[in-house]
Amino acid sequence: MLNWLMQELAVFDAGFSVFQYITLRGILSAGTALLISLLVGPSMIRRLDSLQIGQSVRDDGPQSHLSKSGTPTMGGALIIVAIAAATLLWADLSNRYVWTAVVTLVAFGAVGWVDDYRKVVEKNSKGLPARWKYFWQSVVGFGAAVYLFNSAEIPAETALYVPFFKDVALPLGYLFIPFAYLVIVGSSNAVNLTDGLDGLAILPTVMVATGLGTIAYLTGHTFFADYLNIPYLEGTGELVIFCGAIAGAGLGFLWFNTYPAMVFMGDVGALALGAALGVVAVAIRHEIVLVIMGGIFVLETVSVIIQVASFKLTGKRVFRMAPIHHHYELKGWPEPRVIVRFWIITVMLVLFGLATLKLR
Repeated sequence: MLNWLMQELAVFDAGFSVFQYITLRGILSAGTALLISLLVGPSMIRRLDSLQIGQSVRDDGPQSHLSKSGTPTMGGALIIVAIAAATLLWADLSNRYVWTAVVTLVAFGAVGWVDDYRKVVEKNSKGLPARWKYFWQSVVGFGAAVYLFNSAEIPAETALYVPFFKDVALPLGYLFIPFAYLVIVGSSNAVNLTDGLDGLAILPTVMVATGLGTIAYLTGHTFFADYLNIPYLEGTGELVIFCGAIAGAGLGFLWFNTYPAMVFMGDVGALALGAALGVVAVAIRHEIVLVIMGGIFVLETVSVIIQVASFKLTGKRVFRMAPIHHHYELKGWPEPRVIVRFWIITVMLVLFGLATLKLR
């Protein structure tokens, strides 16, 4: 909206043309989302608290978590609103990638919202049944994958690019649809599994979004794409505004979510953010780099898979508790130590993911 306004004003004063730079609009988007989060956050927390929308804590987990019972949750709704508002204000609204990302974010957030509402408001411990949660995630993820496939204009938009290899681009054809679907839904659930400690999921999400935003800018720029030997995908540069909004909204939420948390994001935030990262990675054709940058999300997911498989096959557990962040807590690591160390690992993985742009 503001992007359109600046275009109109540029007709009368060339100075307004500066707002057409994607980098500036990305920064403004991040600042807008951050400001919304910081300004609305306190009143949102008070409202959630007054409605007694509080977190339930498992009694078989780390004992230190029992004190978190009753902490307001569903704060992820604020993140979604901040991201959507900032993106719609500063992005080019004729861009198909922007709309795909925003709709996917909101739709996955709606699935998480229903699950959270049933748990904390209706006091239904099961929330949205797993089969229905996965069904609606699949509907949205499959829809996004089909749209990106059908709207593709060049073969590069549906090919699989492998980091470290200069000329490896595997045409996926119709396999692009199930592949993209798995990336979007898998990323959504991976972030959700990671969201178990104060600030553990949100800052890695911010860092990964920043890394993907950087790549989105490069893939949408003819000169840099050619220089780095990555596919040039017209229009993907606008995803910088979306990724900037994720970073800004995430940092704003972290202000309240840092240890000890004043509010939790809940499934409404975690499912939405994970899907957002997944759809951006698919759009810019860097799904494998997402796996690298989001290594913590992958580790958390794999730990759950290993734990469940081991228990069903042998009756024994590999970890003291899954996801793996709880394993380290039960080993005696204080919660802040687990959180910060996972953050540090994410910083290194994001930098490594960016380095793959040159290691080809």
